[in-house]
Amino acid sequence: MPPVRSLFLSDIHLGTRACQADHLIEFLREHPSEHTYLIGDIIDFWAMHRGICWMPAHNTVVQKLLRRARHGERIVFIPGNHDEVLRDYPGVSFGGIEVHPEAIHETADGRRLLLIHGDIFDQVTRHHRWVAVLGDVAYNWLVRLNLWLSWARRKMGRSGYWSLAGYAKRKVKTALNFIFDFEDSAVRHARERGLDGIVCGHIHWAAIKEIDGLLYINCGDWVDSCTAIVEHFDGRLELVVWGSAPPALEPHAARPPALAESPPPVADIAMKAAR
Repeated sequence: MPPVRSLFLSDIHLGTRACQADHLIEFLREHPSEHTYLIGDIIDFWAMHRGICWMPAHNTVVQKLLRRARHGERIVFIPGNHDEVLRDYPGVSFGGIEVHPEAIHETADGRRLLLIHGDIFDQVTRHHRWVAVLGDVAYNWLVRLNLWLSWARRKMGRSGYWSLAGYAKRKVKTALNFIFDFEDSAVRHARERGLDGIVCGHIHWAAIKEIDGLLYINCGDWVDSCTAIVEHFDGRLELVVWGSAPPALEPHAARPPALAESPPPVADIAMKAAR
């Protein structure tokens, strides 16, 4: 039996220099599962239009996922806004990896969760794409700057990982308001669908919390914080922070108290979309 029942991953951003694929490979090696859900922005076509940075480790991530699918693990790819070209292939299977616009996952203890990337809750992405693209470029530069800052901190003997992007989000009131509005919209959408909660990504802000009686879960990312959600075989959900990176936000609980405890095929499409 695999160590966990389900994995939920989002915002890996393969094809970019900032993608922490090596950490993700380690995480996948240690977490075989029955179900793996890739909840958007797995391949960053937006960045690849500006210049492809497809490292050997990025191939290894895709190959590992394909291998897991061949060995019987169910892998569902729910495209996000950065890999939205794959939304043109609903119901298609790439090497055993299913592509769906969204999914419903039922936990081992009977909770029904909507799985969706979450860009539909972001009014900037939906209605002002150029602003979103500009913000994406700025975020990527922030992450790259953080690599230099981390190097400088190590040279000065400062231990521990420090996230510049996370610090900016915590300090800028507009960013916090955006996150809270996003969370409220996501939970409201799940409530309208008659579900017990929602699992999403998009904002690179990992969380497990209860909002107005429903479960809100965000997978975080593999650019800045290296976070994922795992479901154990009793239905317990846990936010996992991999490697030295801390979670980019507030403390979380494994379960809200109120709930009682050669390139692979997808890479080929990425190359074509980036041309």
